[in-house]
Amino acid sequence: MSWTTERERGSAHLLRLTCWLTLTCGWRIGRLLLYPITLYYYVTASGPRAASRDYLRRVLGRPARASDVLRHIFTFASVTLDRAFLLSGRTERFAISVEGLDALTALLSRGKGCILLGSHLGSFDVLRDFGRTSPVRVSAVMYRRPGSPMSRLMETLDPDLWRDVITIGSPDAMLRVQENLARGEIVSFLADRDPDARPDRIATVDFLGGRADFPTGPFILAAVLGAPVVLFYGIRLGPRRYVVRFEHFAATITLGRATRRDDLAALVSRYSASLAAQCRAAPFNWFNFFPFWKDPSA
Repeated sequence: MSWTTERERGSAHLLRLTCWLTLTCGWRIGRLLLYPITLYYYVTASGPRAASRDYLRRVLGRPARASDVLRHIFTFASVTLDRAFLLSGRTERFAISVEGLDALTALLSRGKGCILLGSHLGSFDVLRDFGRTSPVRVSAVMYRRPGSPMSRLMETLDPDLWRDVITIGSPDAMLRVQENLARGEIVSFLADRDPDARPDRIATVDFLGGRADFPTGPFILAAVLGAPVVLFYGIRLGPRRYVVRFEHFAATITLGRATRRDDLAALVSRYSASLAAQCRAAPFNWFNFFPFWKDPSA
């Protein structure tokens, strides 16, 4: 089953109530609510619980305990809680540091656009916070779940949210990407999964000791448009503490006509190796609660 067909857990009324209590009564009250929410999710969501256990076994190098899975779910819930504050601009009590910014500014100083490749590691919303002070516009290419209670809530918190979002699958998506890069702007992708990737745009590579599928689309696009690529990670370090990391990947990407498949596999392998290193450094930050590997242990 694809993750795009999974029913989003939680009702719209409960999401709005939790968000209202959090923003009205404060972050600490919201954090207290995460404990029963985490326990409920652990007890009722058998599929995500098994996927978490499989991932944690790989990244920790030992069998995952119940406490590990609970911590994993709690970290995800904490990032979701912080999303309400990041989207509504209430970041005065957040500590967000930036590492490797030179890798990004060096490319932008040439007046060319840049592709940022992120992942479901930590918080993508800290990039939006960074984008508010960025010297150039930052647009995100992402999947938008139709009718999602979370999507509707996000729009309420930040009415301008979707202005800088390029929806995967929309007719003008690639044209907008090309136009933004031509203006010297930043376009970001989450490169660890793609709901619309065709079989010929998937590379199966080693990731945390197993074989896993990654989309090749962002790398093909970078090669076609001649755009440089920088990796991005927004990692949660603790309560309201994040680090934004930029990592140089490629000034240009070239795909040989006869070696295209091998070239893409090599690029995806480099990306997955970087992601694996970040996962090992912050193991409870990667949020893919569905079977990710071709050889799942759970």
